[in-house]
Amino acid sequence: DSAGTMSAMATGIKTDVGLISVNQNVVRGDCSTQAGNSAMTFLERAETRGLATGVVTTARLTHATPAANYAHAMDRDFEDDRDSEGLANPGDCPDIARQLIEFTNNLPGTDGLEVALGGGRRSFLPRIDGIDPETQGPGERLDGRNLTEEWLSNYPNSNYVWNRDQFLDIDPASTQHLLGLFEPSHMQYSLDRELDSAGEPTLSEM
Repeated sequence: DSAGTMSAMATGIKTDVGLISVNQNVVRGDCSTQAGNSAMTFLERAETRGLATGVVTTARLTHATPAANYAHAMDRDFEDDRDSEGLANPGDCPDIARQLIEFTNNLPGTDGLEVALGGGRRSFLPRIDGIDPETQGPGERLDGRNLTEEWLSNYPNSNYVWNRDQFLDIDPASTQHLLGLFEPSHMQYSLDRELDSAGEPTLSEM
């Protein structure tokens, strides 16, 4: 299981299948067991030391492997609040996409990830027809929040991009926080990338 495996790599602590950067005392899908059982990640340790941090992936940013660097979740499938319907007790635990945007709430005094690039746009957009800029379909969020807009309002000198042209136009010298969400789900395989009319950057470019 990539959730438990990446959690062990990111925190140095073994945990159970399906859990993200929490210890083995957490019961999968039960929010009431999560409090006090988070395991600090290496990315979080870097943030507390004032270092620049980032997550770059061709999977969804909210998928288990990238998420284990910045989030703490009682279920790897809790990527957005709509996923709470499949959990035994979602409680008040924040979903994984929210945790990326609200990173500084968990670690006061830090300034959040400087770079977050990958797929998974659907978990950051509300479930409103036409909201996705590429597919014109809905997002997945039931709380009505547009987390891409919140990223821009949370961080000074920040940018949000969803296609390759926008990405290439970014000036690193004037951008302190960059969020890139290039697909509703995972990014394209390299072989299929040229079929994506909106275009998306390669892993090397990111």
